Amino acid sequence: MSEERTLSEDELRRLCDFLYRRTGMSYGEGKRYYIERRVAQQIARSGATSFAGYMALLQSSPAEAGRLVNSFTVNETYFYREEHQLRCLGRSILPEIVAGRGPGDLVRIWSNPCSTGEEPYSIAIWLLENWPIVDAYNIDIAGSDIDGDAVEAAREGRYGDRSLARLPEHLIPRYFGPRRDGRRQIISDLRESVRFGMANLVDPIGMAAEGRFDVVFCRNVLIYFDEASRRLAADTLFNALLPGGFLLLGHTESMTRISDRFIVRRFEDAVVYQRPPA
Repeated sequence: MSEERTLSEDELRRLCDFLYRRTGMSYGEGKRYYIERRVAQQIARSGATSFAGYMALLQSSPAEAGRLVNSFTVNETYFYREEHQLRCLGRSILPEIVAGRGPGDLVRIWSNPCSTGEEPYSIAIWLLENWPIVDAYNIDIAGSDIDGDAVEAAREGRYGDRSLARLPEHLIPRYFGPRRDGRRQIISDLRESVRFGMANLVDPIGMAAEGRFDVVFCRNVLIYFDEASRRLAADTLFNALLPGGFLLLGHTESMTRISDRFIVRRFEDAVVYQRPPA
């Protein structure tokens, strides 16, 4: 950041408060360089001539606020990340869910945050390849993220070699088109099978608008929250699940340290969290 735009302690606090209210993510003095670098880019792009002017723009322009939030979100992901959870989904979780349902019944799976779409598309590919009775049910897979740019990229479904590196090689021509400009696009049938939209884990009303799910993947985001935001997110995730539904977190995250509302389930492939059955 240029010298005249280095944030004062008060400016840094105001910006961190704004981000916290919008996202639940907690930033502070320890992340000053990270914050200043991104804010400098956004101020320059917006045409604002001062930090005060930029803060006024954030308050008056939802689009600008969205662009700032997008610049702070982390979208590091790839296909078949934490593959053991996909195995758990097919071997343990879904058989338990459908045990009380009939052919054609709805099964809802939510990836939130979904980043640029690798996770929900991975779920779809895994089920098609490894769950023999996938066609017996109406599988609804949704992906949501607070980052509007990431959601648009997910809908487009174009991925480079880094995203595809962990995907078994024989699956690439089956589910992706030919390479163009260094990327491959998910085939249209798969793109149309996954719904994408925006959602915020610390916005209970927005989360509730999606309805309830049998399975929610919420990986590697709670580590960026403080305790209050984690508790709020835990409540919104609990309410996003149907009774008996399952929550899967990242491998460094644990719901037992945040909420006592969930049952801990230790399956062969993964530890997951369950909303108590009705």
